Parts: sequence; structure tokens; C-alpha cells
Amino acid sequence: MPVIRESRLGILLKIFVQPRSSKNIIIGLHGDALKIKLTAPPVDGAANKMSIQYLAKIFKIPKSSLNIISGQTSRKKTVLIKYKNDDNSQTERKRLKGLIESFF
Repeated sequence: MPVIRESRLGILLKIFVQPRSSKNIIIGLHGDALKIKLTAPPVDGAANKMSIQYLAKIFKIPKSSLNIISGQTSRKKTVLIKYKNDDNSQTERKRLKGLIESFF
């Protein structure tokens, strides 16, 4: 699967998480995933929670629009960025896709 892929529910984004970093930052590509360094440790779901919080902040979307759909216990994860169900969804799709692609 490529780094980003569209589905009928939203955008699927592959990420590679490096926990216990000195700061939260998107590094660029790591193989076929977007590499994200996070300050959270990889225990008790802290890195997963921080992944959602950080991506929501970067993409300027609510945390409820993001779900980790695979890789909960792995560094490699697939995140679903859900589309809104309104008239502006096409505009939002283009905005999100462009924003994500700007990181690589």
C-alpha cells in the first residue's frame, strides 16, 4: 500500500512512529510510511493517543476524525482520516490530501 490511499470512508495514511523523542515532529518518509517522532513512550497506548492528537493538530481536524485501524501495538500503523458527510467534503478531501502530500 502506498503512504496514502483513498477509500470510501476517508484517507488511509501509513505512519511509522518513533516514540520517546525529544519533540513531536514529522520527519518525512520511512520506507512506505510517513515517519513521526513523538515524545510519548510506547506503553499503555500513550504513543497511539499522542499519534492521534498530533495528527489532528497538524491537519487541523478533530481527533474524532482519526482512527488507528491497524498496528496498535506496532511502530507501523495505518490511520483512517474520516471524511465529513457534508457539502464541503470534496473541498476537505483535496485540502487533506494536499496537506498530507506536502510532508513528503
